[in-house]
Amino acid sequence: MIAVLALLAGVLLGILFEPSVPPELVPYLPIAVVAALDAVFGGVRAKLDGIFDDKQFVVSFISNVLVSGLIVYVGDQLGVGGQLSTGVVVVLGVRIFGNVAAIRRHLFRA
Repeated sequence: MIAVLALLAGVLLGILFEPSVPPELVPYLPIAVVAALDAVFGGVRAKLDGIFDDKQFVVSFISNVLVSGLIVYVGDQLGVGGQLSTGVVVVLGVRIFGNVAAIRRHLFRA
C-alpha cells in the first residue's frame, strides 16, 4: 500500500511542479524508465513467487538504471548510441514481457 501511495504522490508532484529534464540527459531518460520498469516487474514477480527481498530490489532498481545509462553513454561516445539504446530496450523489453507473462500465469493460472 505504501508503494502505491508513493507512486501516486510522485505522479501528483510531477504534474504540479512540471520538472524539466536537462537537454543533455534527454537521450537517457527513456532507457532509465525502461530499466526501472524491468526492476519493478521483476519485483512484482518475486513477490508473487514468495521470494521478494527489498534489498535485492533496491540494488536491482539502481543498478539497472545505472548500467543501462552507462551502456548508452558509452555508445554515444563511440558514435553508436542509437544502436546501443535499441539493444538495451530490446533486452529489457524481453525481460519485462517474461516477467509479465510469469505474473499473468501466477494471477490467472493460465
